[in-house]
Amino acid sequence: MKTMIKLSAFTKGSRAKLAGATALFALAAVLPLHAQVSLTGVGATFPAPIYQKWFNDYQSVDSNVQINYQAIGSGAGIGNITQGVVDFGASDGPMTDEQMAAYKQAHGFAILHFPTVLGAAVPTYNIPGVTGSLKFTPEVLAGIYLGQIKKWNDSKLTQLNPGAHLPDLDIVVVHRSDGSGTTYIWTDYLSKVSPEWKSKVGRNTSVRWPAGLGGKGNDGVAGIIKGQKGSIGYVELIYAIKSHLDYGMIKNKSGKFVKASLSSVTAAAAGVDMPADFRVSITDASGANAYPVSSFTWLLVPSQIKDPAKRKAMVGFLKWAVTKGQDEVESLDYAKLPSAVVAKEESAIGNIK
Repeated sequence: MKTMIKLSAFTKGSRAKLAGATALFALAAVLPLHAQVSLTGVGATFPAPIYQKWFNDYQSVDSNVQINYQAIGSGAGIGNITQGVVDFGASDGPMTDEQMAAYKQAHGFAILHFPTVLGAAVPTYNIPGVTGSLKFTPEVLAGIYLGQIKKWNDSKLTQLNPGAHLPDLDIVVVHRSDGSGTTYIWTDYLSKVSPEWKSKVGRNTSVRWPAGLGGKGNDGVAGIIKGQKGSIGYVELIYAIKSHLDYGMIKNKSGKFVKASLSSVTAAAAGVDMPADFRVSITDASGANAYPVSSFTWLLVPSQIKDPAKRKAMVGFLKWAVTKGQDEVESLDYAKLPSAVVAKEESAIGNIK
């Protein structure tokens, strides 16, 4: 009887251990299928509001994917993805041929550009006693940023805005202090409309400014303008709206003064001849209703992602962003991608290996 008791106890313990081991093996088998995948990116502040919404909302699509993003400027986005310290970058200005070559030399494979939304850089200002939308010509904007038009009551401005009662007040020019895709868009536009700007300053994410104060990020520029009387600066449309800043109309290539809006930004992209690598400029577009300082903004993604879980997560997010994600962009005053561009991108996402 004692032997039977011992044997029975041993068998019961063995079964418990076996059951425990089986449960652990089952748990180990299941966990990798549901493990959290984290993607990290840095870059442009221009699209940050829609990216923050997207990255949060995408968790309802795939709860296992967490996307962390720091909006610290397009220059940092390009720099960090080139160094290989993040999973993706973001920029409002496409990488140059030299930057693309440097990336390929460092990593042995290419970097891909994926347009995500369309936005606008607007001239916003803080002028005591003046509200509403001032009119600006390309020549006036270039003159202000070259430091040649120094007063708000300069005749070049008062003739454009006869009812605005512009004061005898110094113009305080505000620009970005960090490497910025919004700066790229702004200087790309000025380079197209002003030969003097093109020769003296040029276009880039960072330039040697002839005049003005620097602010970090779109928020930083908006903050300076809000607190500095007589100031003018350029920010992405959503930042002007959320900071309750007035912003002006710009005379476009067709001679029409146009204010940034969903329809005028969409008009700027109408009929765009999108190249295979998606690097294209739509500033100073020729459409009659086109807002002239409009642009795509891009995610910068390696063409090879070694970690299969990260590759699957990145591909899944990109497919969602250029399709279902487009339904969310207009609520934040960005314009949707043209359908022809979406079709090209869906095909190009397949190049991520």
